[in-house]
Amino acid sequence: MSIFIVRGPEGSGPLQQAAAPLPAAVMAALVRRALDSGTSIAVRNCRCEQELIEALCAADHGTGEVTLLAPGACVRSTRLHRLLPHLHNAYVEVHDDDGRMQPPGLPHHGRRLAVARGFRAQSYVLALEIALEHLGCNEAGNRVHVGT
Repeated sequence: MSIFIVRGPEGSGPLQQAAAPLPAAVMAALVRRALDSGTSIAVRNCRCEQELIEALCAADHGTGEVTLLAPGACVRSTRLHRLLPHLHNAYVEVHDDDGRMQPPGLPHHGRRLAVARGFRAQSYVLALEIALEHLGCNEAGNRVHVGT
């Protein structure tokens, strides 16, 4: 079982660039939690919409895997919106905002498990717990219960 973290670009137009790497402490916590539960994690920071679409298609293997999708600047992308209903993998939508403002989200599609937002980079930790719960791997090393 695998969990893919696919992060869309930041900025727009010529200023668009890959999202800054996740803080080292958050990344270490994600890797440790995944290992504790017998899963693996792969991270892809995409520089543009095309890279995001390609990364999602490459990560889309089947039911034993989940994607943590942070759309970034592509949240309003028509191409992304058209792709989402065709994904085989379940996904958790992630927004690393602070919760003070409600940024736009992706349209809901049947394979989306939840939206994790409002906890800055810790939103990825919440999203991982949701993914592990979906995969039935949340008992090993469980430190957080997200409920369903």
